[in-house]
Amino acid sequence: MGSFSCPLSLSSLPKTAGFPSCPSSRIHFVRCIAGEVVAEPSIIRAVPLLLNAVRGEKVERPPVWLMRQAGRYMKSYQKICERYPSFRERSENVDLVVEISLQPWKVFKPDGVILFSDILTPLSGMKIPFDILKGKGPVIHDPIRTASDVDQVTEFVPEESVPYVGKSLTILREEVKGEAAVLGFVGAPFTLASYVVEGGSSKHFSKIKSMAFSQPNVLHALLQKLAYSMSTYIKYQADNGAQAVQIFDSWATELSPVDFEEFSLPYIKQIVDSVKKTHPHLPLILYASGSSGLLERLCLTGVDVVSLDWTVDMAEGRRRLGSDVAVQGNVDPGALFGSKEFITKRIHDTVRKAGRDKHILNLGHGIVVGTPEENVAHFFEVAKNLRYDGNRSSLLDDLST
Repeated sequence: MGSFSCPLSLSSLPKTAGFPSCPSSRIHFVRCIAGEVVAEPSIIRAVPLLLNAVRGEKVERPPVWLMRQAGRYMKSYQKICERYPSFRERSENVDLVVEISLQPWKVFKPDGVILFSDILTPLSGMKIPFDILKGKGPVIHDPIRTASDVDQVTEFVPEESVPYVGKSLTILREEVKGEAAVLGFVGAPFTLASYVVEGGSSKHFSKIKSMAFSQPNVLHALLQKLAYSMSTYIKYQADNGAQAVQIFDSWATELSPVDFEEFSLPYIKQIVDSVKKTHPHLPLILYASGSSGLLERLCLTGVDVVSLDWTVDMAEGRRRLGSDVAVQGNVDPGALFGSKEFITKRIHDTVRKAGRDKHILNLGHGIVVGTPEENVAHFFEVAKNLRYDGNRSSLLDDLST
């Protein structure tokens, strides 16, 4: 095929400001035809697709990224682990953070590039020493169990404690050049409290529940400090390049609904309210695994996007959440161990049920260790070739069969 050019230049397109100052910004398509060959659409983005989808703009397909898209399933990541076996070294070195964050971007071109980090990263800056050990996971060296322990927790100043996070986000924005949204993330107060009270991961959460039910004032004091610090951390990430931030409340679903309303919901809402005062257009995403019993309560936090895990039917989740909130998800991570045909079918089923408005395609949890890398590649290939029907809230017929 010979080379050809389009008679449409950037200067001929309407000028648009960046998100969020210009709500009328649109995605422009340039379709070039030479004989019977149609070139792949050239998409000129004033705003990344993911941000347009979150705010309800008309988009040509659902944006896609995957939780834990940078990680152990990738051979390139495994090679870095061989050279740098410490997780904290990998996640606290600017060059390594940027390299690892960009590994899936360079291979799959997702619509979201998430910072390689950990929800526990801020703890050291709050005088809560921790480590992440291979084969064991998070370890809190001095678990918090008393009011005196809580008094020792200090205010988190990200510029002083985690400057590598800000530097990494700034570089990531420069590297992706607006072709994808750069995502930051934090842990929700109850989930962070679970780690620091339990001393690490837990099966029964007996220590933090003991604190909640016998010393609630102590737990509330800890949650308040964590909420304030995470608000600060989100703002810091946004100021340094994050275009959306996901809040992980991984262990909130260990709470009953009534206890969620006391020990989790108000602190997430406090974070959202604080962030929206200074960064009103920053999309906030909330993910809590196993949250089918809490969906309506998750909306009450005020987040822009609720990320559904795979145990919730997408159509049911949409009905329960309502039209005001965007949704993310929610293909079963286990589907990536299936055939390519099976993966394709699950993607189409999820996108159909989600409808064309305010949906970010993702998994219902992070990519599982051992997932075939070629299946992740297939997931992205299928997802990025989807197109919505311009006249209906469905996929084009020739791509949905």
